[in-house]
Amino acid sequence: MTPAERNIALYPWFKFFQNLPFWQAIWFLYFQAELSAAEAILLYAVYDISTTVLEVPSGYLSDRLGRRFTLLASAFIGLLACVLFVMGGNFWVFALGQAALGAHIAFASGTDTSFLYESLAEEGRAGDVEAEELRAWRFNFAALAISAVTGGAMALLDIRLPFVVTALAYLALVAITLRLTEPTHAKPLAAALAGRKEVLRAALVKPELVWLFGISVLMYGFSHLPFIFGQPFILEALKGVGFNSEAPLVSGAVTSAMMLLSIATSWIAPGLRRRIGLRGILFLAFGIQIALVAGLALTGSALAIGLLLFRMVPDSFSRPFIIARIQPELSDEVRATYLSLKSLVGRVLFAVSLYLASVTASEVGEMPYSDIQTILAAYAFVGVACLIGLFLYGRRLSI
Repeated sequence: MTPAERNIALYPWFKFFQNLPFWQAIWFLYFQAELSAAEAILLYAVYDISTTVLEVPSGYLSDRLGRRFTLLASAFIGLLACVLFVMGGNFWVFALGQAALGAHIAFASGTDTSFLYESLAEEGRAGDVEAEELRAWRFNFAALAISAVTGGAMALLDIRLPFVVTALAYLALVAITLRLTEPTHAKPLAAALAGRKEVLRAALVKPELVWLFGISVLMYGFSHLPFIFGQPFILEALKGVGFNSEAPLVSGAVTSAMMLLSIATSWIAPGLRRRIGLRGILFLAFGIQIALVAGLALTGSALAIGLLLFRMVPDSFSRPFIIARIQPELSDEVRATYLSLKSLVGRVLFAVSLYLASVTASEVGEMPYSDIQTILAAYAFVGVACLIGLFLYGRRLSI
């Protein structure tokens, strides 16, 4: 087996251990139990601000020093974040943990998919990137499904336990990353940096890439809305039927089910993409996101928890195809930087919107449903306007 073949074989397992956050179903409940609803929202903004600061520098680091080095740094920083969350105690310790978590994500963002594409290109299999992205996607969401339901159960014993087990998963991630090999590049990355500004500028003004850039940025935010507000929403809904004490376990089960549904839809995604085209499946995905946010804003009943099951379906209809469409348009010396810049813009806009949302939230205790309803209704309105704008801008482009 060649080094590139080993990279391709290990990549899905890299994604598996990278996506075992056993705390995912209880993080908001944990934060607002220790702090307040407004501070819990601000903590997520800290996470996004951290990636804002590090997103492009980490992409540059990846393009200059290599993919493997950057991915290994990501794994170690993720481990640090888990330790800080376990320590807890006050807002600033949690904020430092969120900053480390943001750095962990930023260092992997763009670098992981660049690593896969360049390993495939080294083997003469660049055309397989869409299929391999979908394969990695399934490993990714299988891990998320496993960690969600088990993490929720762990929280019933000790709400810090999911963070401890996540640290063990990141140790395994380090071990996997140590076995990876830097892909062979068309020309050494450091030597190629001289003309990278012109190459990057050309990629940022191409109309088709601008359109894909825009919809990616918007879908990032709308994908995370149910993640942030879903946990207090579940808590509010369960109060109505007298099961609010089971919120961590129910939140974990719902998260696990949504990941499994995403895996199932990923099997039909390639056929749907061929049938309605890339533009069509991306509009469908964004439309589902907006409808989900609007639905959660309209009802607070326990039945509406079922809407959360569809949270990741739009991602399975969009992310692998967007990455596969963008990758061949980019050269090695700017690939990670471009993808990091795309993530940066999405995180900046979403962090700003979260700050505005936190202004309307309760300053103490649990977030009432009326606050959730107001915030999500505003997001849904903005989403419809953006969807119309994307249609008007992109109707004549060859997406």
